[in-house]
Amino acid sequence: MKKKLVIVIGIIIVLLVIILNVKKSDQGVEVRTQIIKKKELVAKVEGTGEIKPRKNVEISADISGKIVKIAIKEGDRVRKGQFLLQIDPEGYKADLESARASLEATRAELIQAEANYKMKKEAFERAKELFAKGVISKEEYSQAEANFKSALSALKALKYRIKQNQAAVRSAEERLKKTMITAPVDGVVTSLNVEEGEVAIIGTMNNPGTVLLTVADLSVMEAEVWVDETDIVRVKPGEKAVVTVDALPDEEFKGVVTEVGNSAQSSSGIGSSEQAKEYKVVVLIEGDVSQLKPGLTATAEIEVARKKGVLTVPISSIVVRKREGKEKEGVFIVKNGTAHFVPIKKGIMGEMEIEVKEGLKEGDEVIVGPFKTLRVLKEGQRIKVKRSRKEGAGGK
Repeated sequence: MKKKLVIVIGIIIVLLVIILNVKKSDQGVEVRTQIIKKKELVAKVEGTGEIKPRKNVEISADISGKIVKIAIKEGDRVRKGQFLLQIDPEGYKADLESARASLEATRAELIQAEANYKMKKEAFERAKELFAKGVISKEEYSQAEANFKSALSALKALKYRIKQNQAAVRSAEERLKKTMITAPVDGVVTSLNVEEGEVAIIGTMNNPGTVLLTVADLSVMEAEVWVDETDIVRVKPGEKAVVTVDALPDEEFKGVVTEVGNSAQSSSGIGSSEQAKEYKVVVLIEGDVSQLKPGLTATAEIEVARKKGVLTVPISSIVVRKREGKEKEGVFIVKNGTAHFVPIKKGIMGEMEIEVKEGLKEGDEVIVGPFKTLRVLKEGQRIKVKRSRKEGAGGK
């Protein structure tokens, strides 16, 4: 008897579960919705990189030699033309004296050559008159002419040598000047790479020269960031940006895009064989930049589009369904307690929302989640609405 009672109770429980499930199924699957309204939408592109001075001059040696004096230290503020360091000038002074001596010697030879030219010219002119009168022979006339032309040629050669010697003097003077390194711009010495006694080496095709120091103008700073290839086509010079740096998490710096690169840089993630392409974008930072230092890690949010009074939906609400044999993007809206798929035409994309150009109208109730439900939601399926708290939010 007890056994029959247990069986009956079990059957009743099973029937109750079935009835409850059927009832729950009739009520529909639970979803979150949002009533869409017109609002302002801002589309942004993000890039990461570092802070750099707009003017950053690496000073290298144009001549070789031992550094005999350094007048500055790292961190010093310098003015354009200020003396920075001295390369041993003694050898270059000797070269200049030698070049000047050669020039003076050639000028002395020129005086003699001019006198000889004058004498040979007068002799040739007399020979020409005498030959015309038949006083001298053809051979004597030809000899006088040859002597004149030889003196003229020697005079021209000496004048060319003087020009060469003058150029040698100017070159020696220039090399001597280069032993004294001065600041090319106003700024701060951000790095000093040498010490007194070291030898500065000039660069060649295969070996870079010694970078003595770097002077940067820290009054004008830029953020040099890298933007993914999928976003770079939307970035244009003149667009506004907001720059943040890791070292100053509570600060934001306004800026404007001044340069958009045309050459890609490839980068690959750890453990990935695929290479992502990025493009350089330079953002000029406006306002007070006194807190910024070269090399700080920076992130720039670039405003690439802004629209007012547009319909938007959450990006997460967009799904793909097959319609007329093609896959189409769209959203599910609520009609009479059921879900209906509506294809849409997208516009600009914000951080969390995207513009809908076609397919929806203001006041439509869009199913925005949960994601697991949206992934398998079917046309005409009954739903139970649990509206999002953001419903009816009017934007900015």
